[in-house]
Amino acid sequence: MLNPDEVEFSAIRAQGPGGQNVNKVSNAVHARFDIAASSLPDAVKERLLALRDTRITKDGVVVLKAQQARSLEANKEEALRRLQELVDSVAVLAKPRRPTRPTRSSQRKRLDGKTKDAAVKKLRGKVEM
Repeated sequence: MLNPDEVEFSAIRAQGPGGQNVNKVSNAVHARFDIAASSLPDAVKERLLALRDTRITKDGVVVLKAQQARSLEANKEEALRRLQELVDSVAVLAKPRRPTRPTRSSQRKRLDGKTKDAAVKKLRGKVEM
């Protein structure tokens, strides 16, 4: 589980339409999370740093911007939720794939299909008299 105290929030102005309110109120949130300085397990940190994600800087800091809601608190919760999703995506190890061979029946079906297609194509040739 992610510790919210390790996430640094800064309020910024939201982009897009909204009229006068957008220009006055800083309701969007930039959430910065330093992977190396966090209390996450080392294996999770390594997998997070290995991700090829544009939200992770070269210094190993995850930067998220949340601006969907009109309130600062709701945007903070949204940023925390998305950060938790990112951490959860690397927390579970993918099961290694064991290569399998095609069955004898599937090989036979494939070759029979190729033979049938070849016969049809052979019939398309020029007719000689």
